[in-house]
Amino acid sequence: MSYAGIVTRGVALVIDSALVNLLAIVIGGAVNLVASLFGNNLNFDLGGAVVAAVLWFLWVGFYFTTFWAVTGQTPGDRILGIQVVSADGGGVGALQAIRRYLGLALCLLSLGLGFVPVLFDSRRRGLHDMLGGTVVRWVAAPAQRVPAALLTPGEATAPGAPPPPGL
Repeated sequence: MSYAGIVTRGVALVIDSALVNLLAIVIGGAVNLVASLFGNNLNFDLGGAVVAAVLWFLWVGFYFTTFWAVTGQTPGDRILGIQVVSADGGGVGALQAIRRYLGLALCLLSLGLGFVPVLFDSRRRGLHDMLGGTVVRWVAAPAQRVPAALLTPGEATAPGAPPPPGL
């Protein structure tokens, strides 16, 4: 099994971070627009900022844990052809995904120190992988299948070929 390295995983994380924050901005803007129709201006004090930070943390957690538990791939992972799986090769469970997300938060709060083990671990696991019991592997590209009708002479022509006589 081939494991994904730190650069690929980092690029996938950047793509996912941009996507999850873009969605948060759009949703937050829509909520603010609807609130403004009722004359409510959302001015944040410290308590409001803390509530917003907690909601953002939960939103990002929902994004990552849902994708990891359902498909093993976030959109960034899918673009780069990698997948999060259990260390034993199976799918990622919901609790594993939550532990992995909390570990990811620790990695980021430690200014990236939790990612350093990816450089040295034989399975390229970071702190978040170790806490979640996961690994990140390359996904084999699916084989392209050509419909049988396109391979059977007389039943159809290959794409781009001239039409059969009489049409």
